[in-house]
Amino acid sequence: MTEDIVRTGGNHRMSNVVSYNGVLYLAGQVPTKVDVGITEQTQEVLSTIDSILKEHGSSKERILSCQIFLSDMRLFSKMNEVWDNWVAKGHAPARATVEARLASPEKLIEICVTAAS
Repeated sequence: MTEDIVRTGGNHRMSNVVSYNGVLYLAGQVPTKVDVGITEQTQEVLSTIDSILKEHGSSKERILSCQIFLSDMRLFSKMNEVWDNWVAKGHAPARATVEARLASPEKLIEICVTAAS
């Protein structure tokens, strides 16, 4: 028996979360507050991820992989300070961090995660 693919949130272009076979695939999460620095933007995005995971019966302890996109790699160490305080001890996911031109130049970070539900 195969499970159904469940898509929630989003619009005609994308879903905010796709669930399949016990795995949650989150779309890239970006900050809404853009008049603040990388520390605050990272905190906001991680808080959003916490909320989405909780809403779908998961948590940061169940994150399998994470992709972080920064507008400038010079922000890497400040972002990591926030990340290191947020990530669950003993539950660090596989992770990649790259510099990328984001869709909105005022947004400094975008994070995608895949998690077990």
